Amino acid sequence: MWLLVLLLGVAAYLYGIYRFLFGKRSPFSAESVRPPGKRMYEQKERDKVLKQGFSVEKVPENLDAVVIGSGMGGLTAAAILAKVGKRVLVLEQHDQAGGCCHSYIEKGFEFDVGLHYIGQLHENSLFRIALDQITEGQLEFIKLDQHFDTIVIGDGDERRIYRIHTGKTEMAEHLKKQFPNDTQAIDAFFKIMKVSATKTHYLAALKLIPLWLALFLLKSRIAHLFSPIFKWASTSATIMNNRLTSNKDLHIIFSYFFYGVPPKDSSTVINALLLHHYKRGAYYPKGGASEIPFHIIPVIQKAGGNVLVRAPVCCILVDEKERAYGVTVKRGTEEVKVLAPVVISDAGVFTTYQKLLPPEIQAKPEIQDRLNMMKHGRGTFLVFAGFDATQEELGIVSTNSWLYKTNDMDDMMDCFFSLSKEEAPDNIPMMFITFPSAKDPTAKVRHPGKSWMTLLTMVNYEWFEEWTDTGVRRRGSEYEAYKMRYANTLFDWACEHFPKLRDKLVFLEAATPLTNMHYLGASRGAMYSAEQNLDRFHPEAIARNKCSTPVKNLFISGQDVFSCGIAGALHGGLLCASTVLDHIIYIDLLFLKKKLKKRTRAKLTKKQE
Repeated sequence: MWLLVLLLGVAAYLYGIYRFLFGKRSPFSAESVRPPGKRMYEQKERDKVLKQGFSVEKVPENLDAVVIGSGMGGLTAAAILAKVGKRVLVLEQHDQAGGCCHSYIEKGFEFDVGLHYIGQLHENSLFRIALDQITEGQLEFIKLDQHFDTIVIGDGDERRIYRIHTGKTEMAEHLKKQFPNDTQAIDAFFKIMKVSATKTHYLAALKLIPLWLALFLLKSRIAHLFSPIFKWASTSATIMNNRLTSNKDLHIIFSYFFYGVPPKDSSTVINALLLHHYKRGAYYPKGGASEIPFHIIPVIQKAGGNVLVRAPVCCILVDEKERAYGVTVKRGTEEVKVLAPVVISDAGVFTTYQKLLPPEIQAKPEIQDRLNMMKHGRGTFLVFAGFDATQEELGIVSTNSWLYKTNDMDDMMDCFFSLSKEEAPDNIPMMFITFPSAKDPTAKVRHPGKSWMTLLTMVNYEWFEEWTDTGVRRRGSEYEAYKMRYANTLFDWACEHFPKLRDKLVFLEAATPLTNMHYLGASRGAMYSAEQNLDRFHPEAIARNKCSTPVKNLFISGQDVFSCGIAGALHGGLLCASTVLDHIIYIDLLFLKKKLKKRTRAKLTKKQE
């Protein structure tokens, strides 16, 4: 009798697992992807999609979910819910949708705010399949030159220049030619890259399985038997780099994608994943960054949902049983309630937990525990420069440049971030340079005779904090002068490497952390959201930092779920949708990937015949 009960219990449990993994409708299908349509460059027509202002009449009835923020994480989660028939409303506080994927036109120049290039878009990659699904195949990408990044270390006669190439084998081989005495270190790092890329799903799985099970696997170290990724995730990049080589220039190469965290405080796995992301190619969206939200929004609308801008959410509604049931939107002096059984926040953990929840919910220990797992990220400072010249006249190409004053990134960042407000603008130690107009052939058609550049570095929010309570474009002459000190320092440094820029400059503007707070809703101006530090990527922290929250029916999406960047935000959306739907949609993506690869092989076989 007891044996029968046990067998029935096991059978019921296995059936439950099967239902969880395979028993629900997949959001994805090969048939939902169609050939790209004609590009729409008429701004008024694009604004009908990207700048649809909030009004009560435009709120769909009988909503299944409301999403706070139209960044990549919010739009991804919304589109996936829409693809299973859910009616979703996305609310954006800015005047256009897209978050860090939006772009703006000023003086005839089109500037991307947060997207500079994307990787892992080769045929039938999981990332490409996911993007195709949430845009129904309407996004087109330009593959950039194989030499996609240049690393410059030092100044003047001490300057060393290294070139990073894409390619399954070419990336490593080209590095070995530049570092002939460190071939073993390069091989070892590329092995870490490969393991990190192929086993990242182990880390993601920690967020999808029950917490008790994840903690059991980690604390018992059973998980560590499957892959070294659990150990590497909580190993600092500096420690790993020192194990591999004493060559400080190569240390920079292994950790050159700066996001505000020095290598000593960042995860080996995240740094390895960032470089691996471009191994199979670097790409740029044809038509610019805003093409991404432009083609995701119709998928949300097709299911009866909508994406509305100028809709600042001021409060998440929580009932007496501590369940989220909607949001309140600020409309001048009026507050409009939007009700939905599911609330998804793409506004970041700090904004969500510290500003949007009612005070009595914010104070709860469970909420404070979540907040204590995260730190505020560094602020981002950007310079937007426009030139009355073609890329040929300026001698610029699609290759990005990463500039460093020295080859000790830990010391360089520690010194810079410890400077006073007055010292900082004249002592910037690192910078990213990119020319979006040189990446996209359609830029020449949309804005003939013009070129534009974006410069980026990291800064302390505290250097700009005294102007926090002032309004945009109303911060006064001292603020303008102070931010332009940074901008001019960065522009002068860029001109050392691209001397033709100076004479053709006709537009120069800067975005400080306060700018990012205003337009992107970024807490303390951190475009990469919560700090991507080592503590955050400890496996137990990964397991605890789930998309579900202590407030029932409230979920988190975007960069704060797993990692930063466009790819990180998209995966945050995938993980969030999996949690909301109680269905691991990654399995559906893998099945679709297998199906598409089979089709590709069949086409190749048919051609060969």
